[in-house]
Amino acid sequence: QVQLVESGGGLVQPGGSLRLSCRTSRLTFSIYDMSWYRQAPGKEREFIALITYTGGSTNYADSVKGRFAISRDNAKNTVSLQMNSLKPEDTAVYYCYAKSRVLGYEYWGQGTQVTVSS
Repeated sequence: QVQLVESGGGLVQPGGSLRLSCRTSRLTFSIYDMSWYRQAPGKEREFIALITYTGGSTNYADSVKGRFAISRDNAKNTVSLQMNSLKPEDTAVYYCYAKSRVLGYEYWGQGTQVTVSS
């Protein structure tokens, strides 16, 4: 059974940083584009960042561009999200998402809570 397990969430003050990680198992990680999404209370889930399966290209939502950075380690089957200059509006549950263009399969993690508050 494929698993995506996020970690690294928590409570941080405005202006602070957090690094989220998503460890995958039973997944041919190197053929999956990896993304992060988030969902704030009362809002729809929104796209945050994507990194292609080769790691050669990234894309970000305008709301996080210049503050967040996505990266992947294909040897460790892990994708990370470095979040800097955090704002209260970044408070949400953050989800890891994997999708293979070749196979058409997609998977979600269970989410990790990020709370930005003083």
